[in-house]
Amino acid sequence: MQIGFIFLNKDTQSIKSGGKMSDFTKTALIIIDVQNDFCPNGALAVPNGDEVVNPLNKLAEKFSNSNGKVIATADWHPADHVSFAESHKEKKIGDIIDLPDVKGQILWVKHCVQGTKGADFHENLNLNPIHLIIRKGFRKNLDSYSAFFENDCKTTTGLDAFLKGIGITTIFLGGLATDYCVFYSAMDAISLGYKTIIVKDAVRGVNYPEGSVEKAIKIMQDSNILLQNSEEIL
Repeated sequence: MQIGFIFLNKDTQSIKSGGKMSDFTKTALIIIDVQNDFCPNGALAVPNGDEVVNPLNKLAEKFSNSNGKVIATADWHPADHVSFAESHKEKKIGDIIDLPDVKGQILWVKHCVQGTKGADFHENLNLNPIHLIIRKGFRKNLDSYSAFFENDCKTTTGLDAFLKGIGITTIFLGGLATDYCVFYSAMDAISLGYKTIIVKDAVRGVNYPEGSVEKAIKIMQDSNILLQNSEEIL
């Protein structure tokens, strides 16, 4: 089994806030795909995608200093990845195809190619509080939106086993994009038994097709996924 794990050694400590102990021991912040290609001027830019960086940095520091865990995910595609329109003859960006293990794969512009600047995290994202990086979508013939599973819904990234192994029960999600990787990560998280919260000022959406952000938010709310501002959490 291939798993795209990068462990970063961290020391955490409890802190006091407002006179009461903040204990995030069973809580994880998952930062989804805050990479250059998804930010302004990137190959697959999410409108105002860089606006998620500041609230995520504040949250990451809080979680790390409060015995919580901080995980970041990153698309890490080979140059001839199956999700790229240019990998298919007579196909264009936005076309939808069926693959052996995935029905309804959207074809995207080439993005987040392994080892390129576009695949790097945004330069202002603070990586110091991050304990673990999960790279996904690195298999040529399989895309991955969710932080937990590839798009065949059965190939695991290893994140669930990691979180359950250290006793995490609550997940906060922020990053890019609301209607794709954040949405699929949240839906998998709730189905795997985690209390799941979207940090609503720390996500931005593609809104492709039009209305997909609104639709994703409604589905998440109907699935008992909560939405909360970062200031409330802090």
